[in-house]
Amino acid sequence: MNERENMARILVIEDEPELRANVARLLKAEGYEVELAENGVAGVEAALARRPELIICDIAMPQMDGFGVLFSLRENVTTSDVPFIFLTASTRTYDRNFGVELGANDYITKPFKLQELLEAVKKRIR
Repeated sequence: MNERENMARILVIEDEPELRANVARLLKAEGYEVELAENGVAGVEAALARRPELIICDIAMPQMDGFGVLFSLRENVTTSDVPFIFLTASTRTYDRNFGVELGANDYITKPFKLQELLEAVKKRIR
């Protein structure tokens, strides 16, 4: 895929500053445009203001958790079909199942391999 094809905009919602920055660097290095949000409320606002082609989101965050983010975005006609990847430390089967039930497209657990995240991103961006 060349750089022009990769210009899709990805919203990363993550409360941990170092991980948020690292994921952004990885995606930018692959040619994606990246927007960042430090919590769920800011993430929902960013997604509604400027619809991304993909959302990568943590679950455990202050103000609004990732489940709340996904529920809010799936309920809104503007963002209901935006591909959504959970990137989380939670390995609980319940969390994975609930995320899928709410409409998450992928569920990647931390720590993760960079290639695993990139493959999920490439699979979801058309």
